[in-house]
Amino acid sequence: MATVDDKPMIQVLVVDDSAVVRQVMQAVLSQERDMVVTVAADPFIAMQKMKQVRPSVIVLDLEMPRMDGLTFLRKIMAEDPIPTLICSSVAARGTLAAMRALQEGAVGIVTKPKLRVDNFLHESAVILIDAVRSAAAAQVCRREKFVVQRKVKSAVPPQIPVQLAPDFSGRIVAIGASTGGTEALAKILTAMPENSPGIVIVQHMPELFTSAFAKWLNSICQIDVKEAEHGDVIMPGKAFIAPGNKHTSVCRLGLRFGIRVADGPLVSRHRPSVDVLFHSVARTVGDGALGVILTGMGDDGAEGLFAMRAAGAITIAQDEATCVVFGMPKEAIRRGSVHHVLPLDSISSALLNIGSPGAGTLPAQPIAG
Repeated sequence: MATVDDKPMIQVLVVDDSAVVRQVMQAVLSQERDMVVTVAADPFIAMQKMKQVRPSVIVLDLEMPRMDGLTFLRKIMAEDPIPTLICSSVAARGTLAAMRALQEGAVGIVTKPKLRVDNFLHESAVILIDAVRSAAAAQVCRREKFVVQRKVKSAVPPQIPVQLAPDFSGRIVAIGASTGGTEALAKILTAMPENSPGIVIVQHMPELFTSAFAKWLNSICQIDVKEAEHGDVIMPGKAFIAPGNKHTSVCRLGLRFGIRVADGPLVSRHRPSVDVLFHSVARTVGDGALGVILTGMGDDGAEGLFAMRAAGAITIAQDEATCVVFGMPKEAIRRGSVHHVLPLDSISSALLNIGSPGAGTLPAQPIAG
């Protein structure tokens, strides 16, 4: 197996019927020393090439002749799971199909380039390369489909063992996630009762797809979920998803907490950035907050979570066994940003049962994971 610096090469297979998309993807990704890019105009050609070299990552279009991408994705996940990124248009039909693909096992979404390679923006290249690297690190397994039972919103919250039945009116939960985060967030949010603390979330995802993701979550959760808008008021029983391509932070709105949505450069190679959210929560909310860092590659959120912990917030990281990519949580743990390392299934209960505001203090030494 070919290697660079003793690490295996990342074999990328781009499956798209657009010659322009194939050209841009190949040109951008081939500039990376550790990436080898192969292209295919449809899934049948892709399957022939996969017999020669098994890809590390597949970048997959959904609308193609002969076999659509969703059918091909199901075949991959059932027979030989390979981390797959969906390359989708931002049209309404494209966003809905991409959401379906995430439920079927895709690990992330990248937007279809509209320009030729010579006009491809540097930021877009950075985001594409990071998405492919994250997918290459993802742990995927054979599966039929990720299913969450639709929940009817009612006045009766689900039976979660809350020990103290606290008043959540002054609490805010900040959550950051990347690769694998859509499924992790669905599991956490569907377990939260209608009186849960207000939640603000950064999930690395392109613009417009975050709106579709929020609408899907809202359809399956007891709490209300929406894409964040500038000036939204944070309150119990509501969760806000940071819009793609916008930084989202928490600010003061008189005596209440609200949301600020703004443009800005990439932070920790992302927009929205988990670090931007966490730093704002540390400054604005302090010991009235809980911070959670979920599955994802890289270090976005580690520095901001450290600031939250230093400000007295309680901080949680998803454990390695339940992460699709144990990158962001691992880095936060390494830096001493984390109080509790928990499996995914325990995080929602911890957010409801965990100690009072101010319980978190920053020790001199990092806590081991």
